Amino acid sequence: MAEKFDNLEEHLEKFIENIRQLGIIVSDFQPSSQAGLNQKLNFMISGLQDIEKCRQQLHEINVPLEVFEYIDQGRNPQLYTKECLERALARNEQVKGKIDTMTKFKSLLISELSKVFPEEMAKYKAIHGEDAPS
Repeated sequence: MAEKFDNLEEHLEKFIENIRQLGIIVSDFQPSSQAGLNQKLNFMISGLQDIEKCRQQLHEINVPLEVFEYIDQGRNPQLYTKECLERALARNEQVKGKIDTMTKFKSLLISELSKVFPEEMAKYKAIHGEDAPS
């Protein structure tokens, strides 16, 4: 997979360099530089075709729109990954806390119900395979 990205990166770098050179030619255009301009335009077209071929190899990759927003804001896109992981860890801690609380509540509820309804809770424990409240 990395090879596909390296290939795309190489084509993009060549394309960008070609565009830079094209800009230089156009900014100081002389009728004698028409052949060079035509050559650079043809290189630009072939560069776009190469990038299109690379795009077809990478069509299964989905990039979240937020990554593009980070780039537009001049931020490092790797910060997006870091912040996603931090949010996931925080959410994981919240869910773990809720699970622990619910487990304790269930244990306490079974204990208290066993005191009030011993026969019914014995049947419940037999059905659910619970010998004693945990």
